[in-house]
Amino acid sequence: MNLKPGVGKTTSAVWLAHALHESGRSPLLVDGDPAGSALRWSELADGFPFPVVALPVGDVHRRVNDFLGNRQAVVLDAPQLEDHPRIARSIMRYAGEWIVPVTPAPIELDRMAPIRSELGDVQSLRTTPARTAVLLNRTNRPDATRTGPDADAREALSERGFEVLGTQIARLDLYAQSFGSPVKVKGSAYMELAEELIKRQDAA
Repeated sequence: MNLKPGVGKTTSAVWLAHALHESGRSPLLVDGDPAGSALRWSELADGFPFPVVALPVGDVHRRVNDFLGNRQAVVLDAPQLEDHPRIARSIMRYAGEWIVPVTPAPIELDRMAPIRSELGDVQSLRTTPARTAVLLNRTNRPDATRTGPDADAREALSERGFEVLGTQIARLDLYAQSFGSPVKVKGSAYMELAEELIKRQDAA
């Protein structure tokens, strides 16, 4: 989730769902964005190897389980909070882990204060707190380093109290130009992301 569009929410959701599928987790991908980008992507790619359902509604948290069946994971593509707050907050009420894609740029880091406020507001509606983590997206390097803008962003986010995932997604055409095409997730950073999230889930 994030306040605005264009930060890589749909790309991350689609690639993560494929990585979970490759990991044997049998995912359901829920497209909660009224733009329907994830669903359209699956149509253009002649289908994904897991179900995709469109639920751009304000009571997603009440409806997801109707489609769950025996699926072992659910990936929810949330719309931007600034334009579709009711849908996004409903998704946040359902999801056990909130992932915030953030580009390591000053303007993006500056938006984290209002995001923190939104997180707190929705946490108060839940019976158990959701885990929250920042995913550094469109980074300058594929792996975490001790110096450079990626490391500076990671440090700044940590100082503001955000947990930052160890996996980061590099700025690559492999991801940026993948909309509408079949996803080849093997060997990608999203496989590492899936493994990290699975470990977080198991620990919880």
